[in-house]
Amino acid sequence: MANITDKIVKLFPDATVVEGNDPMVTVADSRWHDLAALLRDNEELKFDYLVTIVGMDWTEHLGCIYYLMSTEYNTVVGVKVLAEGTRETPYIHSVADLWAVAVTYEREVFDFFGIVFIGNPDMRRLFLNLDWKGYPLRKDYDEDPALNPVSTESERQTDFTDVYSLDENGNVQKKEVRVFEKDDFVVNIGPQHPATHGVLRFRTAVNGEEIKKIDLYCGYIHRGIEKLCENLAYPQTLHFMDRMDYFSAHNYHHALCMLIEKAAGIEISRRAQVIRVMMDELSRIASHCLFIGTYCMDLGATTMLFYALRVREQILDIMEKTCGARMTFNYECIGGVMQDLAPDFVQDVKALLEVLPKNIKEYNEIFTGNVIARNRMEGVGVLSREDAISYAVTGPSGRASGWACDMRKLFPYSIYSELDFEEVVMTEGDSMARFKCRMREMEESAKILAQLVDNIPEGEYCVKVPKVLKLPVGSWFQLTEGCRGAFGLYLESDGNTKPYRLKIAPPCLPQAAVVDHITRGQKIADLITIGGSMDYIVPDIDR
Repeated sequence: MANITDKIVKLFPDATVVEGNDPMVTVADSRWHDLAALLRDNEELKFDYLVTIVGMDWTEHLGCIYYLMSTEYNTVVGVKVLAEGTRETPYIHSVADLWAVAVTYEREVFDFFGIVFIGNPDMRRLFLNLDWKGYPLRKDYDEDPALNPVSTESERQTDFTDVYSLDENGNVQKKEVRVFEKDDFVVNIGPQHPATHGVLRFRTAVNGEEIKKIDLYCGYIHRGIEKLCENLAYPQTLHFMDRMDYFSAHNYHHALCMLIEKAAGIEISRRAQVIRVMMDELSRIASHCLFIGTYCMDLGATTMLFYALRVREQILDIMEKTCGARMTFNYECIGGVMQDLAPDFVQDVKALLEVLPKNIKEYNEIFTGNVIARNRMEGVGVLSREDAISYAVTGPSGRASGWACDMRKLFPYSIYSELDFEEVVMTEGDSMARFKCRMREMEESAKILAQLVDNIPEGEYCVKVPKVLKLPVGSWFQLTEGCRGAFGLYLESDGNTKPYRLKIAPPCLPQAAVVDHITRGQKIADLITIGGSMDYIVPDIDR
């Protein structure tokens, strides 16, 4: 792991290695864009995937940590950049011209830390009201609710945005530009529209029935999870993982538990590892079933919802017996899982595996080969492999574009390296490919469950952990595969019982952000097809 940082410093002497648990370098903002271009374009590095941007307030300095991945060499590196300017007007140079998803990621950092990005074409708040006072993830943020009363205005968006640049004296200057052209006809899709799959709003400029541009607007259910976690003990942060992508609840719990266990040096039992993986794969099947049902309903095939929910209900019955819940499970914990498997678990999983192939065959007969479905989906919303990487579209949506981005294969965690399953990768990149990719992934998850169901080892389901858990000073980064794509977590500890910073990087924000790109020139009716095929979930976006 140290080799990659040494290679970067050798190629770019202005960078410095940061000692820590994960490979990281630091560079001055004045040299950051040059280093970013080198990291992306150099043949020995090829860091073409921007995983996330972690905004930070280290009290003395504001700044960002950029996590980058090379899709060719399967390496990950962090780059630490301190903001220039004063605390009132901090700035960092944008990398939005290098990675398309940076436009959205940088807006998120601006929203919560107030760091402006020089050269970003859209420096508006992303989640909070335009007139919000203060930056909530700063350590000196004033939490007095009187400063930000609940707005009674129905319109929380503007037709203008800001672009920041530096003048010849190095001072930050701001220019106001239009989001849409002056004569554009703009309609709202959402936030009440059922096909936006939650309270998400697409402000859509149309020319007749053709889409010209979409402006993504989030923030209707933002809950401040990252801020809340800064004031909670490590075990108390876990239950928030249920409440983002609540169809990936087990997968997200698994990720945070592994991250904390890695930082604390806790080794869990083999039995707990097997249980966690089985719960992850049951979740994946249930999530894809819900996608199939709701997506088909979006396109008018209402019957498919009931067919798909049969399998999902069967899985939720299995979950309920063991976890005591059907959606917000709160099952994985630091050290293992909360309680042992239900007595009927093995029998019930085998019953599921017996009926699943028949159900998938049924789905294909009813819908996949249907001429109306094919006309609505094939060749619609095509996303190229290069654009999938640039926009950080992972999971089945990225793999449908030819990008092998399954974190279970790239960075195997838990017991995944021991399991025999295929990574489903397709090349068409259209709505139909994204649909078929999830169908085939259900079969692979079933293959994993079949390998484990008769091989659940004996042993304790949870090892003993300290009642008061303190992590050593340092930072850690973890990537896992949720039901909708790569799920990243960054944890920084100051040696206390609470995280100094917990950054959550979910897969759904990039998947919603890319909708503008892949719908331009398409019909307005295709927006429903394309948006639904991405399978984003809004609570995962509005954290």
